[in-house]
Amino acid sequence: MQTRFFATAALFAAVPLSAADRPPEGVSEARLKSDVERLVGFGTRHTMSDPHHKTRGIGAARRWGEAELRKTSKACGGCLEIVLPERVVEGGRISRPTKIVDVVAIQRGFERPDEVVIVQGHIDSRVSDVMDFTSDAPGANDDGSGTALVIEAARVLSQHKYPTTIVYALLSGEEQGLLGGRLLADYAEAQGWTVKAVLNNDIVGNSCGSDGYCDPDHVRVFSEGPRADLNDAARAAQRRDGGENDSPSRNLSRFIDGLDSPSLEVRPIWRADRMGRGGDHLPFLDKGYPAIRFSVAVEDYEHQHQDLRTEGGTKFGDTVDEMDFAYLARVTSLNVRALDRLAHAPMPPAPMADAAVRTDTSIAWKGVAGATGYRVFARRTDAADWGEPVAIVHSETAADVRPVTPVDQRDFAFVAKLRGDDWIFGVSSCATGDVCSPVASAVPGGAFTPLAEPEGDKP
Repeated sequence: MQTRFFATAALFAAVPLSAADRPPEGVSEARLKSDVERLVGFGTRHTMSDPHHKTRGIGAARRWGEAELRKTSKACGGCLEIVLPERVVEGGRISRPTKIVDVVAIQRGFERPDEVVIVQGHIDSRVSDVMDFTSDAPGANDDGSGTALVIEAARVLSQHKYPTTIVYALLSGEEQGLLGGRLLADYAEAQGWTVKAVLNNDIVGNSCGSDGYCDPDHVRVFSEGPRADLNDAARAAQRRDGGENDSPSRNLSRFIDGLDSPSLEVRPIWRADRMGRGGDHLPFLDKGYPAIRFSVAVEDYEHQHQDLRTEGGTKFGDTVDEMDFAYLARVTSLNVRALDRLAHAPMPPAPMADAAVRTDTSIAWKGVAGATGYRVFARRTDAADWGEPVAIVHSETAADVRPVTPVDQRDFAFVAKLRGDDWIFGVSSCATGDVCSPVASAVPGGAFTPLAEPEGDKP
């Protein structure tokens, strides 16, 4: 195993994409609106509604979603493989044995098909009583918006080829306990996928809250801090060496925040989800997969999880007229940009830092398939982001940067003349054209891979 050492203190940030490298455009606000209206037209999409009715209920909605994805596949010459993972569940919010079915379209990468980026939204809906499967539950924003986003992303991105795989998923059973998310997470594990990122879109189609406050210029991105899958060994190492703010999901949210999105700003939210609530990205986090949630800047609680009614002059219910489709189109465009970049980029490396009882820091990592270079980052331990002027070293570092030889499966090391006690270091892998991965932090639990079980836990 050959090792290249770059004994320099130079730190450098991501190079902006050139105009030729910009992701594909073509998101249609009109198509998004039409898709949401079609979803609302199924009356209810409750998980326990009639799966066999031709025009009403969850079964009709799923069949429509599948048909839309098949149309998209036909338009790209059969580039999408449609699969329908399913399981029968009962208990909790499922009062009788019920088949949960996810509608999944797989756009295989031509170079590393087992590296996977997932974009998902849940197709089911509900009213005030989560067990009421007969009343009309339009579910326009929750989560017709996320479902339409996924279908539109497939239409746009399927016209292009990528070295890694993109998965478009319409999930069932979210309102009954994140059942469809758990089903897809189990499916991903069974397929042996290396999950690079999960982009969960849930309530992404309104810009005004129930208090009248409006914010059409931001979207919230939720990410966990300490990893959900930390074992005792990793937890002890993280307590000793840091990493509470450097999970792969947290770095994925930093990556999304750093994308060029002129019409919409990301507001990072440093918690796994909204207070006291959850979404379909959580089952992926439980397995150690990087996953984040997109949601509107301000929620309208009168128009989600509500029976259709008017009380005291206030209208309740998750209806189309309460949505902002120009806003939904911007959130969709941001997802498309992120998916395009992630599907082009290699996996992040798994760096390790050594700074104990020394005045500099060595960051080492193994070569990543598809990478032609790597970028090393540093930020102060109390700084929020990578690469921002307040979070990176300027005058303390040299200006020269030495290139990395484009090889795979080789160890690399970078020595920074910075005391590791005061800094967090990370590494991003890059492909041709300066398309780079999210940063992986050189701390315990910072790698974009599920944690290995400690030896003592093995049978």
